[in-house]
Amino acid sequence: MSEPSASPPPEPAGGALVRKKVWDVPVRLVHWALPVLIAVSWWSAEVSKDINAMSWHMLCGEIVLGLVIFRAYWGVFGSETARFGHFVRGPRAIIAHVRGQKIDRLGHNPLGAVSVVVMLLLLAAQLVLGLFGIDEYELTAGPLQPFIPAELAHKATALHGKVFWVLIAVIAAHIVAIGIYRLRGRNLLGPMITGHTRTQGDTDDVEFAPLWRLALGVVIALGLTYAIAKGFKF
Repeated sequence: MSEPSASPPPEPAGGALVRKKVWDVPVRLVHWALPVLIAVSWWSAEVSKDINAMSWHMLCGEIVLGLVIFRAYWGVFGSETARFGHFVRGPRAIIAHVRGQKIDRLGHNPLGAVSVVVMLLLLAAQLVLGLFGIDEYELTAGPLQPFIPAELAHKATALHGKVFWVLIAVIAAHIVAIGIYRLRGRNLLGPMITGHTRTQGDTDDVEFAPLWRLALGVVIALGLTYAIAKGFKF
């Protein structure tokens, strides 16, 4: 007498897992470009002994400025998972997520949303302080320094250095959180590389922004970055 065949494992609620696109190219480019630029900025200001290192520091700052401006634009007019209105949630949603409540849509989870917003705000603060700052010998100054007194510019430079380490602490916490999610079986890193994730079949597809919105965002970011880098002098 033959043994009964084993029953197949039950499918997850909502159907079998399928591969779906979650992140667009602009979000992924900004996500990976920022840590590289932050590292080069730190190296050029704190490690390198090259007399031209500060020019690299300022160039990195200008690129980061353009990326942050674009990300702010994309957070309003971009693809669904990039929009702040899609992923920024209130305290109740954050607490529910920490307690294990299931998320029924693709994109940042409520806790990750806090990390994203905090990092963008710290980057914005870091940029503003750098734009108005001046070094201790008053040889190098941000493009907007002429708009404020030198004494205030020196204070901006001091804060610029302090805010950087707060930003590094938040980035470190972000990395640790990704590692914890991975240990719990959730891969957050892979989708930010490939743009795709595996999710339940009945999960709604992401609405991606058209190319004309992307082109407009790039033009706005480039234009504003150029104007600020020139100190609004044309």
